Amino acid sequence: MSQLDAKQWFTEVSDRDGSAFSLRITDHLETRQSQWQTTAMYDTTDWGKLMVIDGCTMVSSRDNFLYHEMMSHPALYTHSDPKVVVIIGGGDCGTLREVLKHPGVEQAVQIDIDENVTRLSEIYFPELCESNDDPRAQLKFIDGIQWMKDRDSASVDIIIVDSTDPVGPAEGLFNCAFYQECLRALRPGGILVQQSESPLLHIKLIQEMRSEMAKAGFDAFQTLPFPQPLYPSGWWSCTLARKGDSFGDFRRDAADAQSFETLYYNSGIHQGAMALPNFMKKALG
Repeated sequence: MSQLDAKQWFTEVSDRDGSAFSLRITDHLETRQSQWQTTAMYDTTDWGKLMVIDGCTMVSSRDNFLYHEMMSHPALYTHSDPKVVVIIGGGDCGTLREVLKHPGVEQAVQIDIDENVTRLSEIYFPELCESNDDPRAQLKFIDGIQWMKDRDSASVDIIIVDSTDPVGPAEGLFNCAFYQECLRALRPGGILVQQSESPLLHIKLIQEMRSEMAKAGFDAFQTLPFPQPLYPSGWWSCTLARKGDSFGDFRRDAADAQSFETLYYNSGIHQGAMALPNFMKKALG
C-alpha cells in the first residue's frame, strides 16, 4: 500500500511489517501499466529518481549501488571462474552493469518478464543501463521460469535472481521446482544467488528459501546481510546456494586487485558480511 499526500511525501506502508517509509517527491514523471504490474517514476528532493512497482519502492538513484553490488560481486568472487551469468529479473539493469564489470564474464543474460521496467530505466536511470549494449549482454523480456526450464543442463556458472518480493510475478521464483531447474542448469561448483528480504523482519522467509534450495539438491548456503535504506527495516540480504561444493573463502586477492570501481563492495565488506549476527546464526544453523 502506498500514498502521496498533499505535501508531496510518497509513503510506502508495509502492513505485513507494521512499518512505513517516506520520500519527499518533487514530481511524478511517468506511470506505465503492463499486464503484470504498474511501474511509476518520481523525482525526489534528496534521493534522485525513484522507481515504484505496485506501490513498493524498488530503486532510487541514491542507494541502489548497495543492492546491485551485493547481489553480484560476492557470488562472482566466490565462484572460481565465472564465465556465463544469468540474471532472472533485474529489469533496471543495475545488476547486469555490475556483472559486466568483471572482464572474465563472457556472457550475461538478463530475463525480465516486464519490458516496461527496462525501458523506464533507460530513460530515468541511464547510469544503470550503461552496459546494455555490451556485446556480452543479452536482454530478454520473457518468463524467466520457463526460460530456466528450457536452458541446457550444466551451461551456466552463476544464476542471480534479482526479483521483487515473493508475490505476483515473482512468486514462482521462491520454490523447490524453480530451484531444481536452476540446479540442473548450473555447472558443478555453480552458484545461485537470490535476494532474500530483510533478516530482521523476514528471517522465516530466509529459512524457508534455504529449505527449498536444500530440497532441490543444493549443497551449501550462505546468507549475506547488507544495508538498504529504501526497503523495509533498511537492512536486506542475499542468499547464495552452491552446487556440489561447500562455501570456503572467496577470491580475496582478485577482489583486492579489481580494476573497476565499486562504491560499497570490497573484500573487507565481503568478509564482514559472512560474519552473521547471533540471531541469524541460530536461525539459519
